[in-house]
Amino acid sequence: MSKDTMQIVREQDVVPFRNRVREFATKIGMSLVNQTKLITAASELVRNMLKYASGGKVILEIISKSAQTGVRLTFVDEGPGIKDIKQAMQDGFSTGRSLGLGLPGAKRLVNEFDIQSTSGSGTTVTIIHWKHGR
Repeated sequence: MSKDTMQIVREQDVVPFRNRVREFATKIGMSLVNQTKLITAASELVRNMLKYASGGKVILEIISKSAQTGVRLTFVDEGPGIKDIKQAMQDGFSTGRSLGLGLPGAKRLVNEFDIQSTSGSGTTVTIIHWKHGR
């Protein structure tokens, strides 16, 4: 299975990252609709990482589980962390000046979403979108 790690430290890293996500999704034969959902969620998460944590790294993987194939993206940063994950996962909540669609919007676009954060030492968000995801 394929695995890659990309450092995201400035805005210019976003386009090559999106292209790499598309390559992984295409490699497993993911439909265009599901590719778009995955790339949209990934873009939102990578922009959050740049905005709130001055960047970080993303681990891209092709994974298999019980006859399903998917793409797992793990976003790791060493930023300030999220004080209240429950609040951050509510639609409309934002500490920045965005629409606040970020985390809950990204969660709705993918099949699996997990967030771990420690105030003061960073955040890890893992998303998985299966080839035949909804």
